[in-house]
Amino acid sequence: MSKKDKTQQMEETLSEEQLNKEEQGQQNEARQEDEKQEENISSEERLKEDLAKEKDKFLRLFAEFENYKKRTSRERMELFKTAGQEVISSLLPVMDDLDRALKEISKSEDKELFKGVELIDNKLRETLKSKGLEEIEVKQGDGFDPEVHDAITQVPAPDKKMKGKVLDVVEKGYRLGDRIIRHPKVVVGQ
Repeated sequence: MSKKDKTQQMEETLSEEQLNKEEQGQQNEARQEDEKQEENISSEERLKEDLAKEKDKFLRLFAEFENYKKRTSRERMELFKTAGQEVISSLLPVMDDLDRALKEISKSEDKELFKGVELIDNKLRETLKSKGLEEIEVKQGDGFDPEVHDAITQVPAPDKKMKGKVLDVVEKGYRLGDRIIRHPKVVVGQ
């Protein structure tokens, strides 16, 4: 082989190696670009997932706050409805005393005294009624309901029809709004 051939062969080998290196470089660059795109895509996906998680957290927190506002609003309304419950409950014995006084005064001859006490009784009842107080109506012969009535005693019923029925109301019951603040005390037939 001549020097030219060797040189040419070497040049060809070198150019092939350069071509191979360039191809490998291009392939590496292409691979790196693909990896960058994958990284971009995966980082984009990660960001989307993070955003979705944060949106979910925000929506849950917002819903929880809305529930809190509704609950506190309901509690506040309930508090306003029953704010005077203690005061009204403490006035119930006074109403009972007025009822007993009216009963006794009606037996006397003094009609003016009866009218005066009756006016006071009516005024007190109307004032408490305006605040939401209602009397629980219980009559003799009504069915006994343990959720509403408070049975203080059981006595033998005068007839079979009166078994399990209210025979007498010892103390009136009252309701404030939807809540019973004092159960009527009754005698039940056995």
